[in-house]
Amino acid sequence: MTDNPEDNESAPGGNKADGVAKHHDNAVQHALVEAQKQILQFLRRRLGDRDAADEVLQRFSLRALERASQLHDVRMVRGWLGRILATTIVDHQREGARRRRREVVIDQTEVDNLPVDEELDAAICNCLYRILPTLKAEYADIIWRADILGEPRDRVAASLGTSLNNVTVRLHRGRQALRKRLEEMCRTCPVHGFLDCHCEKAEQLRKAFAEAKAKTVP
Repeated sequence: MTDNPEDNESAPGGNKADGVAKHHDNAVQHALVEAQKQILQFLRRRLGDRDAADEVLQRFSLRALERASQLHDVRMVRGWLGRILATTIVDHQREGARRRRREVVIDQTEVDNLPVDEELDAAICNCLYRILPTLKAEYADIIWRADILGEPRDRVAASLGTSLNNVTVRLHRGRQALRKRLEEMCRTCPVHGFLDCHCEKAEQLRKAFAEAKAKTVP
């Protein structure tokens, strides 16, 4: 991504800025759809059922949308997304056991202490690999180092030759930008395309999200 002023100049007989913006938008949309596909592929391997994977992906997307406002409070973006995906899988499996009349009791303590799942962690990482390049380079770099790799902020500041406060501000702004991207990703359809998809799954997701948002309004 670039903020080069030359990219915003209009060309004779056409609008260069519009063309650049369109190309950028298409690239972002493609990256978001691919990020969804990455998680969907993981779920299909894990669950062994395409319909179940679609359902879990839909639930995961809804939960991520509902909890996106929490992003500025978390220290690790990867852990935040991974926890949402892990608990969504656990809930799905628990409901399946109930339907088979084999009740499985899993309390929140068990969920909070789920063992590290390397395959799930890799799926989340691959998802972020696709999303981060759609942010400004300075935001992507700071999130990668501080949130994903867990590098201390003072060390990041020293390596960049800037103040700790500047790194904190940049990280805050980067998380806001990432939250926006995650919200966009969670409205994508990995089968039919981006936000304008009107397949049944996409419509269900939009309806569920609208209902969830309505419940939070006083």
